[in-house]
Amino acid sequence: MTIASVLRKKGNDVISVSPETLAVEVARLITSRRIGAVLVRSPAGEVLGILSERDIVKAVAERTNATHGVFVRDIMTREVVMVSPDTPVDTALEIMDQGYFRHLPVVDGNGALLGIVSVRDLVKHRISTQQHDVESLKAYVTRTYMH
Repeated sequence: MTIASVLRKKGNDVISVSPETLAVEVARLITSRRIGAVLVRSPAGEVLGILSERDIVKAVAERTNATHGVFVRDIMTREVVMVSPDTPVDTALEIMDQGYFRHLPVVDGNGALLGIVSVRDLVKHRISTQQHDVESLKAYVTRTYMH
């Protein structure tokens, strides 16, 4: 079970914004699209950071005035941990757990962005795989002991 198998089912759409986007616009985007984070990318497509719901809440909590006028570049997480398509799902979940974050961009060996996975995507994939394994075992036992 690798990240590549998750992306095959999920797709590789990525919502991105520029560092000059207003944080309040990202809050509206995240809310309307029902997603937990957006990637922050340069015009050339380079990943510069990630902005999550948690980053926005933290910015609101740390500012005594409103967050209007705050740009993505001011509050984004700059140190973005990324994985490859060959990363095992369990390893990706461990990375997320240890880093206290819920989203991982997926890049190929050349650093090209292939997609993004969330902890929800990975858990959903694991559950689906486990259900398939259980059904396969049931079928095997039924065939073996019914004949």
